[in-house]
Amino acid sequence: MNGEMVRIAELEIDPAQIDAYKALLAEEIEASIAKEPGVLMLHAVSECIRPEHIRILEVYADREAYEAHLRTPHFLKYKAGTAGMVRSLRLVDVDPVLMRGK
Repeated sequence: MNGEMVRIAELEIDPAQIDAYKALLAEEIEASIAKEPGVLMLHAVSECIRPEHIRILEVYADREAYEAHLRTPHFLKYKAGTAGMVRSLRLVDVDPVLMRGK
């Protein structure tokens, strides 16, 4: 990749709040993609047998774009709104081997 920052966020959400969490996450992802040119990709998935386990593949143009993302009103709203829902969060910086889409 050409200087991009790629990360996987591994979250465990309170199962009783999963629908509310997904709504806030969808709002945050939509705003990030629409408003931030440095946010190249945000893909969120949940495990089939444990839907409270969410994984987010995040791709930013560079570290500066990621740092700017953390300061946006929509991200701060997401963090505040989901604070009581997230049981655990692990951020894993990764090196892409090959990423393609169609």
